[in-house]
Amino acid sequence: MPQEQAISTPDKKRASLTAFIKKEAEAQGFDVCRITAPDAIPEAPGRLSAYIEAGYHGTMDWMPETRERRGDPRVLWSDVRSIVMFGMNYGPDLDPRYLQARPEKGAISVYARNRDYHDVMKGRLKEIATRFAARAGADVKVFVDTAPVMEKPLAAAAGLGWQGKHTNLVSREFGSWLFLGSLFTTADLSLDEAELDHCGSCRACLDACPTLAFPAPYKIDARRCISYLTIEHKGSIDPDLRVAFGNRIYGCDDCLSACPWNKFASEAREMKLQARADLMEPDLSFLLSLDDPTFRTFFSGSPVKRIGRNRFVRNCLIAAGNSGLTDLIPACRTLIGDAAPEVRGMAVWALSRLLPQADFTKLRQAHLPAETEAEVRREWTMAE
Repeated sequence: MPQEQAISTPDKKRASLTAFIKKEAEAQGFDVCRITAPDAIPEAPGRLSAYIEAGYHGTMDWMPETRERRGDPRVLWSDVRSIVMFGMNYGPDLDPRYLQARPEKGAISVYARNRDYHDVMKGRLKEIATRFAARAGADVKVFVDTAPVMEKPLAAAAGLGWQGKHTNLVSREFGSWLFLGSLFTTADLSLDEAELDHCGSCRACLDACPTLAFPAPYKIDARRCISYLTIEHKGSIDPDLRVAFGNRIYGCDDCLSACPWNKFASEAREMKLQARADLMEPDLSFLLSLDDPTFRTFFSGSPVKRIGRNRFVRNCLIAAGNSGLTDLIPACRTLIGDAAPEVRGMAVWALSRLLPQADFTKLRQAHLPAETEAEVRREWTMAE
């Protein structure tokens, strides 16, 4: 009997700690919590290297710089024994693509209409981590998209869902709308089974991409992705892609929105994260008027704030150029004199599409001689 007790005690502790952390996850408002091992994604390093070597990461230099740690959780933290993955459903009430028919509005990605999810989730994960560490007597670390952690492959290995053809996580319960966070621990926990791929022959997400950013199923070229270009990419946007942006000014939800599994997300959704009403359908005319202090104030607490005013207004000018709305001409004309070259350049492009040719030619003659930035001068000359 003593020998049997000795053998069963670790299992009982493991089960008890596993049940505890999942209960804590539910109490903190997470919709799903599953556990995997740090060695559960052996194919990740090779796939990551292939992605980087193909140049699909664009200007995200932090990806090759953190390649080794990102590809293997044990390189990031050698003592980790279990990885707990958390998911929070943020599925919208309406398909966000309806805004594409409202050119006077700016379309902000669903995830960015709430308070910054990094702050929301990290605060809750830290509470769970504190309570779990005290109970388990183990070390813990929490991450929410701010460390070299491959959250989507780990979430798939833990059973939260699978990586769909759009490369994002898809869940049978929550569709393509899950925020992800992780807790690494030195404690031994009971592991969950990985989820199978349920995409089948469906390619709705691939066909929905306005810039053809998927060279193949399960592969994405960030250099053509509107989310990357509007958020991560600095400077000018490829002229060949601008028209496809439509009125998308921060991120793009098209591939996520097209996923048929989303019907379950709307059924399961509880109002844990309330979208800001003023970010649901913001007027482009107002957004184009934002100076830096007003931008910071308006987007306080929003992930949009992180890209800065200049990059954001650059995006809004692309939307203005695509709108066909002459009412936006005065705002665009004002921005020709902006201090930021990326703003001036996109103001030129927007006006080249909104003004009659004769009026634009006069404008170019007045402004081009005094322009010193090569990128802005290029915009003036390309529009001839």
